[in-house]
Amino acid sequence: MSAATTQKPIVPLIRTIPLPDARCAGFTLLEMIIVLVILGLVVALAAARGPVRSHRLEVRGIVAAVSEALRGARGRAIAANRPMLVAVDGERRAIAVAGGPTIKVPAGLDLEAAVGAGGRPEKQLVGFRFAPDGSSTGARILFADGDRRIQISVDWLTGRVSTIDVP
Repeated sequence: MSAATTQKPIVPLIRTIPLPDARCAGFTLLEMIIVLVILGLVVALAAARGPVRSHRLEVRGIVAAVSEALRGARGRAIAANRPMLVAVDGERRAIAVAGGPTIKVPAGLDLEAAVGAGGRPEKQLVGFRFAPDGSSTGARILFADGDRRIQISVDWLTGRVSTIDVP
């Protein structure tokens, strides 16, 4: 036998992978339209619901606004060298600061106030003042929301305004 007859044919080392049919690749226009319609409906439902609100955050925001208004009244009393009055009306749900804002409390939140260290919190109109030296007559403003209560305290000696959760 000759060398030419014993040679084996050369096998290609690279195999070709058959490509899928062009009709099977990708999404059809109808499928894309259906997906876009479903996404549009989901977005419309989310937008109609409105922003997510937390009642607890609203209460914290009101307490922070009242605390800031009281601190501002103390600062104005010192700067102007004259007393600044604060009125808390639990029945009308409003807190008015002389020379500052009147803050309205929402209907779902109870508002009571007491003047002095031993005063009982009341819903009626209560007033206290910040003196030009920074002190105050002292007060406690209580916000109640169901089982949760937050108190703003105004120290009589220093006029310091602090906020605490009351058990």
